[in-house]
Parts: sequence; C-alpha cells; structure tokens
Amino acid sequence: MAGELEKQLETLSRISHAITSDQYIEDILKLIVTLTAEAMGFKVCSLMLLDAQKGELFIKATQSVSRQYLKKPPIKLGEGIAGRVAMQNKSIISPDVKEDPRYINQDIAKSEGLCSLLSLPLSVKGTVIGVLNFYTSKKHKFTALEINVLESIANQAAIVIDNWQLMLETQVMKEKLETRKKVEKAKGILMKEKGLDEDSAYNLMRKYSMKTRRPMKEIAESIIVTYEVNPVRDKKTKE
Repeated sequence: MAGELEKQLETLSRISHAITSDQYIEDILKLIVTLTAEAMGFKVCSLMLLDAQKGELFIKATQSVSRQYLKKPPIKLGEGIAGRVAMQNKSIISPDVKEDPRYINQDIAKSEGLCSLLSLPLSVKGTVIGVLNFYTSKKHKFTALEINVLESIANQAAIVIDNWQLMLETQVMKEKLETRKKVEKAKGILMKEKGLDEDSAYNLMRKYSMKTRRPMKEIAESIIVTYEVNPVRDKKTKE
C-alpha cells in the first residue's frame, strides 16, 4: 500500500513538472495519460475534449495504440457514460462497461478487453471542457485514495487545457486586431490615392482577396508596402 501511494505521489509530481514545462499541449496531455496509466496499472487512459459548438467529445490524448480505440467516433453531449459525465459535471463509475447499457462502444470494449471505468469531468470554474477516462482490464473497485489521486490529475489537466485555450483565444484576438489595423490603414491609402470612399476602398480589397484567394491581411500589407515605397521613388525622380 505504501509503495503504491509513493508511486502515485511520484506520478503527481511528474505531471506537475510536465504542466509547468514549455512542451506543446499535445505532448503534455500525452504524458499525463501515459504516466497515469503506467502508475495506476490501467489498461487505457484517455482524455476527451468538448467541442462546445458541436456538442461532442473527441479523443485528444491516449496512451492506447489500438487503432480501433483511436478511431472511436465523437460522443454526443449527454450520450454514453462520458457524455453524461460532461453534461452533469459529475463522475461516473462503471463496474464493467461490457455489461453497462449506458456505454456506447461495447464492441470496442470487448475487443480491447476493457472492463471497469472511472470517468471524471474536466472542469474549470464549473464549466466542463472535457472528460478523463480510466479503464481497467479486470473488474476493479476504485478506492477513495485512487479517486482522490485521479481527481487531482484531472484538475491539473483541466488547468493546463484551460490555459492553452486562453492562450489560443488571445492569439486569435491579437491576430484579428492586427488584421483590422492593417486593413484600415490600407483602406485609408486607397481612399487618398484613388479618390475612393470608404465602402468602395474596402470592397476593392475584398474583391481582390476573393479573386486571388489571399487573406485580407496579405492584401492590406501589399497595399501598405507599395504606397509606402512609391513616395520615396517619386521624391527621388523630382530631385
């Protein structure tokens, strides 16, 4: 018992170290599920993320190398065990998924030798962002200690995913703001140089963007560079 606890605590320490590293999110999540499966002796450990727009859970990371398991279709919110966990924001334990009518992919469970399942929600400030699943190969009663350790791992995983999503959102917002500034500047140049009104200048860029299949940001950058270089040439010509 003491040896198991020591191994579990070491796993938590290694996961905490991974989370604070500068590795890519895919590598961190892969490490989390792999370390957990090895330390706890699980058959499969999988992390599913919630696509809020589609209302579906999809596998983001697992240590399983089974093609059949990796090709599992997304699970609808509220369906199956993982879908219920995500919708209710409550953990679910299934003694044997092969005999549990709530479990959707029983054919995969049978072929992969999956049995007991502990499914935990990944939530941040009450908002579910995914589910963490732990499967055993034989019937297993999850102890209070195991559940506490796994809940701690789930909380750490939720934090790193939330931080990653916030970073992506920040990058997207910065990109949109940068694009808007460049489009506005290019639009001003066209209005001044070609005597166009605001709508005509914007529509001219938009049509060229559609015609060339290039982003508006690239079109705006081309206009800015062209009209910032030309005045210098004109000045040299007059001199």
